[in-house]
Amino acid sequence: MVKGKISGIVANLLTIQVDGPVAQNEIFFVVLEDGRLMGEVIRVTGDVAFGQVYESTRMLKSGTAVEFVGHMLEVDLGPGILSRNYDGLQNDLDKKTGVFLKRGEYTEALDKKVKYEFKPLVKAGDRVQAADWLASVKEGWIDHKIMVPFKLEGKWTVKSIVGPGSYTIEDQIAVIENESGDVEKLTMVQKWPVKKAIHTYKEKPRPFKVMETGVRMFDTFNPMAEGGTGFIPGPFGAGKTVLQHALSKNAEADLIVFTACGERANEVVEIFTEFPELIDPRTGRSLMERTTIICNTSNMPVAAREASVYTGMTIAEYYRMMGLKVLLLADSTSRWAQALREMSNRLEELPGPDAFPMDLPAIISNFYARAGYVVLNNGQSGSVTFIGTVSPAGGNLKEPVTESTKKSARCFYALQQGRADQKRYPAIDPIDSYSKYLEYPEIRDYLKGKLGADWVDKILTAKNWVYRGKEASDQINILGDDGVPIDYHLTFWKAEMIDFVLMQQDAFDKIDSQCPLPRQKYMMDLVMEGINWPYHFDTFDEVAPYFKKIINVLKQMNYAVFNSSDYQKYESEFRAILNERRAN
Repeated sequence: MVKGKISGIVANLLTIQVDGPVAQNEIFFVVLEDGRLMGEVIRVTGDVAFGQVYESTRMLKSGTAVEFVGHMLEVDLGPGILSRNYDGLQNDLDKKTGVFLKRGEYTEALDKKVKYEFKPLVKAGDRVQAADWLASVKEGWIDHKIMVPFKLEGKWTVKSIVGPGSYTIEDQIAVIENESGDVEKLTMVQKWPVKKAIHTYKEKPRPFKVMETGVRMFDTFNPMAEGGTGFIPGPFGAGKTVLQHALSKNAEADLIVFTACGERANEVVEIFTEFPELIDPRTGRSLMERTTIICNTSNMPVAAREASVYTGMTIAEYYRMMGLKVLLLADSTSRWAQALREMSNRLEELPGPDAFPMDLPAIISNFYARAGYVVLNNGQSGSVTFIGTVSPAGGNLKEPVTESTKKSARCFYALQQGRADQKRYPAIDPIDSYSKYLEYPEIRDYLKGKLGADWVDKILTAKNWVYRGKEASDQINILGDDGVPIDYHLTFWKAEMIDFVLMQQDAFDKIDSQCPLPRQKYMMDLVMEGINWPYHFDTFDEVAPYFKKIINVLKQMNYAVFNSSDYQKYESEFRAILNERRAN
């Protein structure tokens, strides 16, 4: 074991004189009389290692002993991860003692006493390789696959595997041997370094499919591909938390991994108190049964904040290898970037814009690249869809974290303070937001096959009307209602019809909170019928009251059960109102 001694301390950055070779990202422990503090090597220069400590460094001093463990930061992967609340180091927060977190207190990530009903999927003599499924156990209602450890290379032969029964995660369940005669005794648990992507699947063309979220501003206007990436920047109070709850409840995902990577304490409390209260529409049970939370607050050491995003992604990748659809939410990556900035400054590196690291875009890109759709060795598929949130200071969407993330994420959902102030929720800016997946021929073909050959054209036409409505609104505000032609008022109110009926959505209404794609298509067709209707008005002051009636009726349809008698009644009212102003 390589050892060293502390020679310098700057906040949670240690300078360590080492007596042997150490590696980048290797884990070390500061040895104290009353415990050990975990840290990570972030730079090596000769016989000097610079390390970030995941705990408070208060009262540390030069000469304190340090021990290096020879591996990177790892997480335990096995049954029992779901429904847990972890910190960035995968400590089970529910097992922590006291009101405040104690320095140097580490807890087990998985319960070693629980027994799981084991069902083997292979038999002695079968040939397997890394990530192949050996067995299945029930984790809630999920079929949790026990896999060949990801670190193993080449082909292995199953020498023995236990039969069906109840076992703990530490019981030996299989023995495998490779062609060189090396033998591995396997349990239900394996370890994996969080900063290394799990990459043991087939490289082959992926089928493109839109991930349905039930949120119209996502599915209709800025669709996200399954296994895709997107991010939600916006100021405090613009509705990020409610939007994340809506995505967690309604998105077409098997599992949710929620990473609070450095949020303020009150926001974290909201996650812990409200998330368990959310009901899963699929099962009618608590959403937490298929959710894992990784949590760090802003007052915790920056190193732990940085680790949390990687821990969340590794857990998501692990379940992806079981053939599951995983939605990973990170709130907020701004805190992660701030942690990177603090460590970069303490290392006295050349600063980039706003003192963030020069390589911030590359760090963010490498992380976002770990999301994706994969085809497994057995031909089945899994995916990690990643949506991060950014909390730019003052809502400035030109700051470095937002700009760097734009280069990596395919979808941009910009929350606007003005829309939030007007109670137009979700407050996603319809003009600045975009989905680059709409440019993918595969996605366009998928949407055409599912929603009609003209669907993408309708989306682009609706977006264009909203943009024209913004221009007309600006002209009306400058010149006055009677200073512009009636056509300007018509354009403005047609845009408002799209905004109020399609872009706004009530996350607290039982029906409107979740809008399936067929219903989105039906409403889009009705709205576009209203857009293209041949209207006749004599004066501008007839326009606003008329369109308010249309908007009110269409919004009532959003609150009615699809194709119910009430729904059809409102549709009849809509058509009757249209005929009131039909041009001859």
